[in-house]
Amino acid sequence: MKSEMIFAEERHNKIIAMLKVNGKLLVNDLCNIFSVSAATIRSDLNMLEKKGLLTRTHGGAISRSKVAFEPTSTQKEHTCYDQKKKIAQFAASMIENGDTIALDCGTTSYCLAELLSEKQNVTVVTTDISIAAVLEKFEGISVILAGGLLRKGFSCTTGTITNSILNSLHVDKAFIATNAVSKNEILCTPNMEHASVKKSLIAMASQCFLICDSSKFGANSFAHFSSIHEMHTIITDTGLDEAIAQSIKKQGIQLILV
Repeated sequence: MKSEMIFAEERHNKIIAMLKVNGKLLVNDLCNIFSVSAATIRSDLNMLEKKGLLTRTHGGAISRSKVAFEPTSTQKEHTCYDQKKKIAQFAASMIENGDTIALDCGTTSYCLAELLSEKQNVTVVTTDISIAAVLEKFEGISVILAGGLLRKGFSCTTGTITNSILNSLHVDKAFIATNAVSKNEILCTPNMEHASVKKSLIAMASQCFLICDSSKFGANSFAHFSSIHEMHTIITDTGLDEAIAQSIKKQGIQLILV
């Protein structure tokens, strides 16, 4: 039963990822792709609609996502949770004692923060209040919380003050989250102020690590803040489309699939 649940979750994630690219999917096509019955696909689509992730239509579903829409941190908490946990675990292995790092806000970054309890002499710069609260409990971690305008519902700061603080600092490694990676390999987020903060986080780091699940690839969002060329390493899950993976590798970017 547990393996069936895991497969169902993977299927759901892939359905959402395909909707982001195609905008519309048909039940018959999904049956062929996943080798399951129409009843199973209809059940999947009904469940995803209840979660607000798509809109059911006669014979299929259409995407509900809009480029300027962003779920709150609470709404995103359980989306692709298993993938985010694995991504965070590998990202944590890339952090060495003595490092100075920046942690972008987001649920994957939060998972990463929770794994740093055994690190020693590590300084973390973040704009995420929830992440700062987690790290405060760890003896070997020093926290710099970049203040600014609180973005309600997202537990993070943005604006001129935040960017001013970040622009005055330098870190060894920055762990960057994204809402979408477009077909043109551009990193995007729905909020312009948040995009500006992400630019500052990237500029302050010697190495940048993109941490996001595979459903983000092939999607788009309102505000562009970088391209994958600025990333030293991309850490994502094994659901990443093979053509996208090959394109990333050809550009000399380290790609880690977990």
